[in-house]
Amino acid sequence: MLLVGLVKNPRELLVAGFGGAVGTGVDVAVLVLLVKHGVTVPVATFLAALAGAATNFGLNKYVAFRDHSPIDLRQLARFGLVAVAAALLMAGAMSIVSVKLGAPVVVGKLACAAVVFAIWTYPAQRRLVFARTASV
Repeated sequence: MLLVGLVKNPRELLVAGFGGAVGTGVDVAVLVLLVKHGVTVPVATFLAALAGAATNFGLNKYVAFRDHSPIDLRQLARFGLVAVAAALLMAGAMSIVSVKLGAPVVVGKLACAAVVFAIWTYPAQRRLVFARTASV
């Protein structure tokens, strides 16, 4: 399988993907609710992405990346930076895919989420947020 050759830990990627799917479920629910109540798509996308990120943090910390260390402010800050960057990427992507190209909001959201996960969220969480420190 091509994926196995490109990824150091396929289990971690799959479980992080599952955590991302759960976070995306929360994200989509918030997105639909906000858009239904008149919030613009880019703003709603940004806020919804942050809600999904909060869900995703717990799942990725304890399940995907098996990080059982206590949560500390530095890790939360790194996760927050990754989540805000992901939310900004999602807002930009959604303004193109759903606003300019006219894709339905949920379809656009799912497509954009898959791309942002692959190019930013997973690599950044693996390297910056949940990186294992070398033991001496």
